[in-house]
Amino acid sequence: MFIDTRRVEQGTAVQATVCIIGAGVAGITLAMELDKQGIDVCLLESGGFSPDDGTRDLYRGEDVGEWRYNFADGSRSRFLGGSSNCWGGWCRPLDPWDLEQRDWIPYSGWPFGLDELLPYYDRTHSLLKLGPNNYDPEFWERSIGRPDVRRLPLVTGKVRDTISQFSPPARMGKLYRETLKRSDRIRVFLYANATNIDTDRSAHTVTRIQVATLTGKYMEVSAKYYVVATGGIENPRLLLASNKVLPCGLGNGNDLVGRFFMDHPRRYVGNIRWTKEWSRNKLSDVKYHYMNSAVAAFGTHVAHQFALTEDVLREEKLLNARVWFCSTFPGEGSEGAQALFRIKQALLQKDQEDWSLTKDVLTMCAHPIDTIGYGYTRLFQPRWLIQGVKFQLIVEPEPDPNSRVMLSPSQKDQLGMNRVRVDWRLGRNVQRTIDRTLEIMAEEMRRTGVAEVELDPPMEGKKWPSDLEGTWHHMGTTRMHDSPKYGVVDRDCKVHGMSNLYVAGSSVFPTAGANFPTITLAALAFRLSDHIAAQIRTSTLHLAEEAA
Repeated sequence: MFIDTRRVEQGTAVQATVCIIGAGVAGITLAMELDKQGIDVCLLESGGFSPDDGTRDLYRGEDVGEWRYNFADGSRSRFLGGSSNCWGGWCRPLDPWDLEQRDWIPYSGWPFGLDELLPYYDRTHSLLKLGPNNYDPEFWERSIGRPDVRRLPLVTGKVRDTISQFSPPARMGKLYRETLKRSDRIRVFLYANATNIDTDRSAHTVTRIQVATLTGKYMEVSAKYYVVATGGIENPRLLLASNKVLPCGLGNGNDLVGRFFMDHPRRYVGNIRWTKEWSRNKLSDVKYHYMNSAVAAFGTHVAHQFALTEDVLREEKLLNARVWFCSTFPGEGSEGAQALFRIKQALLQKDQEDWSLTKDVLTMCAHPIDTIGYGYTRLFQPRWLIQGVKFQLIVEPEPDPNSRVMLSPSQKDQLGMNRVRVDWRLGRNVQRTIDRTLEIMAEEMRRTGVAEVELDPPMEGKKWPSDLEGTWHHMGTTRMHDSPKYGVVDRDCKVHGMSNLYVAGSSVFPTAGANFPTITLAALAFRLSDHIAAQIRTSTLHLAEEAA
């Protein structure tokens, strides 16, 4: 059921078996899975069913990094469904070596291997409305069966091709709204902002969550177990702000909360001139494969990328990366093209701050040549209108303790909480990985004769360009490790040194890989739901035995 917290009685005390803070992918998944196992849940959501300016403002803070990094507006959505509301739908599990300790990457290694996640990945396919749990490029090429959807030949043994699937995308707040509404065991409190996690005097056990609305209402929630699932930036913010008992915040005895902040850097580089045979191939170009019915099978759209093999990564001590192509169309980057793109995003139900259909239609009318040129080329793909093709790549970031989310010492939001201060940093090996990945990819393409390739000057050792992009994959700030010296949570996502506080979402990732995090954080949510349910069953059994 849904409850508007703005209308509850002042000072209401709510009790539940499990309290989950945050109704995004992780929080909603946890709530629904616990419901299936007969466990009652209180789910706290900061926003309502749609975005509003007051709630959105709570995300804003200070950017103190080396380049401009927008981590609030447009990159996160603070209403039911969380960041799934502005998600592009890309899904692919991590590679096995992403979870391994790699001696050339400090702080790398998960507490378990990929085998631990495989059964949970299988469950994500139904949750996120994906196709068959199969990521074999040959399988998808054969299933699509089109002459203009073909894999490039690979001959050197240094490059492999990979597949990602697209969720429709699953807007969790819309897709599972009726499920949450009908449940007798899930109470979703809307407009409910967690402002403090209260604990006992030793900060070992959580006793309650303090909750406030922007209209001035206050309530509290008491539970046996608590899960913080508010995203890679808000998770550390809430832990750091809960400092009534420990001045450093919860789970922060070793000054790790908020550190190791990661995002996938993205670059558009180089110049590719295809041979005639390959110039209209849709499989590997983001302009053609993204939600394109021609690049789909079993009702599922897919994308095709390239990566270096595990042997090359180890031999050259590189980070993981994904590469695909991006055609440049007439009108690219113009106001008309941007308006047309926003309309497409709206059709995909993507949350866009202050979006107006009327305004974008008027913009397109004011720039007809750019709009028609961009739209016509995207729709019909005439070779003679394409103005160029670049590489697009995202790279695995190195875990860096100096890349971090902190509390602003001076700025506070409307609830009186310290805003965040974000310092996103990238190491030199990210630059070297960009250079070598593209060099090896270019050589592969030259040897197979599919294209002529020109690369940009190497990046290693140079200042990062001002147009460096993130992908808004906020990860790593409450990292998982068996030792509290190197992690905020343990392998079960429980905060070290605490008895009943857990963290869900990509903030627990020790390393990020070069894949999109949503499917992995959903798999971890399934895993966490099983763990908490087992803990509750064990506790109930012990109580029954004591009573007998």
